[in-house]
Amino acid sequence: MKNKKKIIINSPIKIKGEIFLPGSKSITNRALLLSAISKGKTCLKNILYSDDVKYMLNALKLLGIKYILSKNNTICNIYGSGLKFPKNKDLTLFLGNAGTAVRSLLSVLSIKNNNIIITGDKRMKKRPIKHLVQALIQGQSKITYLKKKNFLPVQTNGNFKGGKIYLNGSISSQFLTALLISSPLAKKNTKIFIIGTLVSKPYIDITIKMIKSFGIIIKNDNYKIFSILGNQIYKSPKKYYIEGDASSASYFLSAAAIKGGTVKINGIGKNSIQGDIQFSSVLKKMGAKIYLGKKYIKCTKNKLKGIDMDMNHIPDAAMTIAITALFAKGKTIIRNIYNWRVKETDRLHAMSTELKKVGAQIKEGKDFLIIKPPKKFNKVEIKTYNDHRMAMCFSLVCLSKKSVTILNPKCINKTFPTFFSDFFSLCKY
Repeated sequence: MKNKKKIIINSPIKIKGEIFLPGSKSITNRALLLSAISKGKTCLKNILYSDDVKYMLNALKLLGIKYILSKNNTICNIYGSGLKFPKNKDLTLFLGNAGTAVRSLLSVLSIKNNNIIITGDKRMKKRPIKHLVQALIQGQSKITYLKKKNFLPVQTNGNFKGGKIYLNGSISSQFLTALLISSPLAKKNTKIFIIGTLVSKPYIDITIKMIKSFGIIIKNDNYKIFSILGNQIYKSPKKYYIEGDASSASYFLSAAAIKGGTVKINGIGKNSIQGDIQFSSVLKKMGAKIYLGKKYIKCTKNKLKGIDMDMNHIPDAAMTIAITALFAKGKTIIRNIYNWRVKETDRLHAMSTELKKVGAQIKEGKDFLIIKPPKKFNKVEIKTYNDHRMAMCFSLVCLSKKSVTILNPKCINKTFPTFFSDFFSLCKY
């Protein structure tokens, strides 16, 4: 996979089998940071060892955190430094295109006086950071843009004290996640007031539940006001299990819905803390047969029909719905997904462009996508825009009886390095 410029996926006769999901990327990076700033040793089980996680681990190492990875890279013992974090204060942290790592580290590193520069790759330098920086400055943090205003790279000199903060919530939930993680460490009590409508609310639920596991309670008043006591100390839960990645499950569930066979997904179930578990409900609404167990999900093929839904709550998994719509009867409308435009690429434009290649009729709006299934599927090469989710969701096009070529397949290493081998294990030729 490392040297391949493209991968050709031939059309299988059927999709059938069982998958054991890798750990959630969102949960892994939150858990790593919370463990680092906690008092005590934490054993994290079922971590995802992907590019985004490697960037976080490398940053924590540079910041003075000691950790030990198991031989298979699924268990991490991390030795938290509590109030001593960070130990090193004059650094440049390169974080690739890992949005969660960039935003949460910037916020946490704004607590203590230091001279730390945070930067990323070409795409990360185009992704928004302004609203988070504005919020941190309201809490007296000292942050400097080093090149272009409102974008990376930035330098933080610390001094975040908390207090009353107004945050634009309409672009990315990662800004609020970052503030929620850092605010308990600030000197003052903090109240965060959300301006506009908060996007991707389930990701905030993940953050608050995880923070609670590390000993701190955050009050959430209808996603409009968040209240956090200052001068607190995170305490290690000793052990923390990272559930399977719900976004990653979406590709295999849709494959079963389109061309099953039954597929069983292990490592995630009805008690998941991830919002993308709701993807299974959307598939069910489209007609798929779904069964949710405690630690698994099963999906079986059925006749699929188009839907019209607001998918702001599951923006990543909504991309898989867009592909599933190619195999459904009638048109599908995916609404309220403006934040697709500020992800790893402009996903609204990218999805629209590549779906048209496949043969679908597409209307791209500012914050919506209308998809009419192809009368006839084309054999296509899919440009991935160096976006892992483009590569994974467009792999499902092979279920059309036409092969599909995925360019730059190694981009999946960002969150799911074993995706193609797992996908091929379900394909029956």
